[in-house]
Parts: sequence; C-alpha cells; structure tokens
Amino acid sequence: MASAAEQLASNISWSAFAKADELKKRILFALGALIVFRLCSYIPIPGIDAAAVERMFANLQGGFVDIVNTFSGGALQRTSIIMLGIMPYISASIIMQLLTTMNSTLAQWKKDGEQGRKKINQYTRYGTVLLTVVQGWAIAAGLESQPGVVVDPGLFFRFTAVITLLGGTMFLMWLGEQITQRGIGNGISLIIFAGIVAELPGVLAQAFELTREGQLNVGILLTLLAGAAALVWFIVFCERAQRRVVIQYPKRQQGNRVFQGDKSHLPLKLNVAGVIPPIFASSLLLMPLTVAGMSAQGGNEFLGTVTAILAPGQPIYIALYIALIVFFCFFYTAIQFNPEDTADNLKKNGGFIPGIRPGKRTAEYLDYVLTRLTVIGSAYLSVVCAIPEFIISASAIPFYLGGTSLLIVVNVTMDTVSQIHSHLMAQQYEGLLKKARLKGGRNR
Repeated sequence: MASAAEQLASNISWSAFAKADELKKRILFALGALIVFRLCSYIPIPGIDAAAVERMFANLQGGFVDIVNTFSGGALQRTSIIMLGIMPYISASIIMQLLTTMNSTLAQWKKDGEQGRKKINQYTRYGTVLLTVVQGWAIAAGLESQPGVVVDPGLFFRFTAVITLLGGTMFLMWLGEQITQRGIGNGISLIIFAGIVAELPGVLAQAFELTREGQLNVGILLTLLAGAAALVWFIVFCERAQRRVVIQYPKRQQGNRVFQGDKSHLPLKLNVAGVIPPIFASSLLLMPLTVAGMSAQGGNEFLGTVTAILAPGQPIYIALYIALIVFFCFFYTAIQFNPEDTADNLKKNGGFIPGIRPGKRTAEYLDYVLTRLTVIGSAYLSVVCAIPEFIISASAIPFYLGGTSLLIVVNVTMDTVSQIHSHLMAQQYEGLLKKARLKGGRNR
C-alpha cells in the first residue's frame, strides 16, 4: 500500500503548481538571475580588439579551449568580464575543504554549525579573490602575448583586466548565493548548467552544418546522438541507484500499550558526491591549461609542449582526470557522510542493523558498505566523463560534446526538479494542516 507521502506526490499536478505563489517567485528569480549571467557573458573586458580575439580563438580551437568555453557559456571566447566563470570559487572551495581535514581550527568551525559555516565561507571568498587575481594576471599576460589582441599593452591594461575579471567573478559568486537563497536549486551548479545549455544549440548546429558540408559522416553523427541519449539514460539510472540498509527499531511500551517494532531503511546513494568530483577535476586541470595555451601561442615552446601532452583526449590528461575524479569521489563522500555519527544517532534512537551490534560495529559496517559503493560510483563517473573524451579525440570530431557536460546537465536538472517537487509537497502538507484546523474548529 502506498504511503501518505507517495499518495500526496501522485496528486501533484499543474493545478497545484499554479497555486504555489512562493515557488513561482523563486523560479522567476532564478530565471532572471540566469538571464543576467548570460548578458554579462557578452560584455568584453576593456582594451581588447574583437577581430584579433576571433582570430586567436580560431587558432586555439579544439581541446581544452572548447571545454572551458562550454563551461563558461562562451564567455572565454568573447573575452568577457566573466571569462574566468565560477572556477576560481570552486578551486577556493576545494582548497578550504582540504584544509578543513588537516587543520583542527577549521575542523572545529565546521562542527560549530551555522556560525562556523559562515566563517569558512568568508575565508573561501578571500581565497577566491586571491586565485582570481593570480589567474586574471596570467590571462592578461597571455592576451598581451597574442599579436594585435590588446590595443594598448602594458601595466595599465593588466591592472584593468585583473580588476574587471575580479569584479566579474565576485559578481557571479554573489549571484550564485542569491539563487541558492532566494531562487530554486544550487546557484553555483545552475550557473554552470546555464553556460553548458547555452552552448549546446551552437554545438548541434555546427555538427549538422559539418554533416551537410560532408566533413562529418552522417553515421558518426547519428552514433554520437544515440550515444548521448544512452549516456543520459545511464546517468539517470546510476544517480537514482541506492543501497538500502535495513534499520530495525525494537518494541516499545507506552503506559499499558505495547507498540511493535518498526522497520525502516537507510538509503545510501551509489554516487554520494554527485557532480562535484568532475567539476573539481575540470577546474584543477582546465584553467591552468587555458592560461598555458594562450601563453604558448606567443612562442613559448615549453608551454606549447606541455599543453600538447596534457590536451584533452591524450593518455596523460585522461589518466590525471580519472585520478582526480576518484580522489574527489572518496574525499567528498567522506565529508558528506560520517558513519560514526550515523551509528551514534541510530543507537540513541534505539535503531540497529539486523545482525550488527550497535555503536562501533555499525559504524564499521556502514563504512564497509559506503567504501564499496564509492568504488562503483567513482568508476561510473570515470566512465561517463573520460570515455567520451577519448572517443571525441580518436574520431577527430571538431567540436566538444563531452560526458562531463551531460553529467552536469542531467544532475542539475534532476536536483532542481526534486526541489520543485519538495516545495509542491510542502504546500500540499500546509493545505492539509489548514483543513484539519478548520474541521477541528467546527467540531468544537
């Protein structure tokens, strides 16, 4: 028999959505913020020759530039004020989370709840500023090394470029926080999602144009589209997969009544870390490669060799990418789920896993199950993200349509729909409570 929650979920319809005024406001706010993000991607940094930039990116086209450009929604190719995107903030978050595991003060802040989280977020912002300044200076130097790109090269241009890029990145970080608080879904993820989705129509149009001109085989194009559809299905299947650990609660007595023991389950997702590992891995690999690639075009042979060896699709790049994905899978899972805390909470509430002693044994069993799930989850993410990179490189496809992009789009879509569903269910619960209060008042 369906539970009360499942019955409520089945009753959710467009009429319920029409009555959810608060939800509609949140969705409209998120859409408005994403439109602002897209408009910012068309504002170039000052002192740039647009025609020279177009020629430069025509020479750089392919590999890491296409990937970074996809994640930034085309802002990199337009040398926009937000061309660094949200990557410096993500990199700063990685550093802070690593420091939290090594520094006792930061670890204590994390345990202090909301107040400690605010302190960690503040230091993450400081780290974002520092990384943006360093990357912005490197980008400005790389642009100056390109002939004709910068109208008036010099210290003033570099200073102006760094300040502009810093303002763009900080604005995006603030915009993401506003979407999270006042909109729907995770703001940072939605910004990355919007950038990828904005580039997809252009990628598909380019693919069809190449097919029409005979540069791309129709069979290869159909195979790619079928593979993308199969990959989306595989991602949805794996993201919904979970291991349900049975939890038993003993009999309890209240007064003269004896209640039978309840049986529940603890759902452990196959991929606890979500899209964080590929995003973190991409941010650590692609932004330094982008800066190195721009500098290499200026005649630096060493950087040219490095970017060629570490180009997407190359064995070393794929090996590093997989290694970072696996590392962040285990690292982020360890941050998100603590077996010892879960075992203590179960023990306090009288719950236990059948056949496993409460306390330390339960924590060891949960850690055992979670470790094996993470192994499978990291393998799944590695296959989804790395195999398409290899296929695109081996087939010499002149555009980027990678598994990482599809993974982010599918995950963010599922997460946003889930949050909309939760808001609608909460509204239905409120409606039922109001009706119950009215009936209670009439009975009196």
